[in-house]
Amino acid sequence: MPKMKTRKSAAKRFKQTGTGKFRHNHAYGRHILTKKSSKRKRRLGKDAAVKASEMSRLKASLPYGL
Repeated sequence: MPKMKTRKSAAKRFKQTGTGKFRHNHAYGRHILTKKSSKRKRRLGKDAAVKASEMSRLKASLPYGL
C-alpha cells in the first residue's frame, strides 16, 4: 500500500505538543487592529488548542503527525 500524503497546508498551520495534541493560531489578528481592544489583540497573539470535534479531520490531514 502506498504512503499517505500529508496535506502541507495543514502541516504549516498546526503545531503538535509533546502529548500529541495540536495547537493553532487565532484568526483576525493581522490587520484592522485599531478598533480591537488591547485585551483582544493580546489574546489573538497566543495559540489555542484544537477542539475535539475537529480532531478527526486533522488526523486525516496529518496521517503521520508533525
